[in-house]
Amino acid sequence: MSFIIERLAVVGVGLIGGSFACALRDAGVVKTVVGIGRSRANLEQALSLGIIDEISYSAADGVRDAQLVFISVPVCSIPATVQEIASALSPGCIVTDGGSVKAEIVQECEGLMPPGCFFVGGHPIAGTEHSGAAAAFSTLYRGKRCILTPTNNTDPAALDIVSRLWEATGAIVCSMEPGHHDRILAEISHLPHVVAYALVHAVGTADAEGENVLSYTAGGFRDFTRIASSDPVMWRDIALMNRKALLSSIDGFSASLATLRQRIDNHDSEGLAEFFTIAKQFRDGIL
Repeated sequence: MSFIIERLAVVGVGLIGGSFACALRDAGVVKTVVGIGRSRANLEQALSLGIIDEISYSAADGVRDAQLVFISVPVCSIPATVQEIASALSPGCIVTDGGSVKAEIVQECEGLMPPGCFFVGGHPIAGTEHSGAAAAFSTLYRGKRCILTPTNNTDPAALDIVSRLWEATGAIVCSMEPGHHDRILAEISHLPHVVAYALVHAVGTADAEGENVLSYTAGGFRDFTRIASSDPVMWRDIALMNRKALLSSIDGFSASLATLRQRIDNHDSEGLAEFFTIAKQFRDGIL
């Protein structure tokens, strides 16, 4: 990479923001990283781990003189964060984010950019069920997709820089229209998370003659529901911000589950085998 980000500001130094900073530092494309947030303990931990070089508890103060600002806060808070920092941005500054909902965020944030500053929507398709600075690691994005969501208003040079930075993290970068992104992510990410939460909730509250059903869980249940250990506040915000696409995905899943229920109820052996075989073929095609 032929350029260096002299000063990177990361608003929200958790798994996503912290790993972004770590990966860019390891790639040698960033000099100084300012960590911005409200949790003193988390920021001090990020500093002690070498993820950031400086701490700021004020977003507006922390982004001053930054060439690039990466926002990694709950999706419902991203536009408000951009509004808070807008007047403090230096000319030419690029603001990007890691939120998993894009249409509403991109529309609002583009309108908040002061003249000469640029917003580029982004979403790395990577993560774990852990959170906080201690969860960050530099190889999180290696080999993973990162979707950028430019619009007709996106500055081409800013888009190119953000794309090259994500490539420096090891990510595979692609672009798509923000609304298209939200419909796809509702199916492959948002729906699985809410299904995992719903399954654990259903089993955890099941009345099985006084037994604690969850105490009998083994590898399969635990593997399937791992993502239900993710941050509930983050997923509350995602579900609400992408509610239209997510509701459509839930309806599709409910119809599939209803078909499965009917075949079990009807003792439809051939139908069940067909249902499971088709699902297996789809799953095997992912690997």
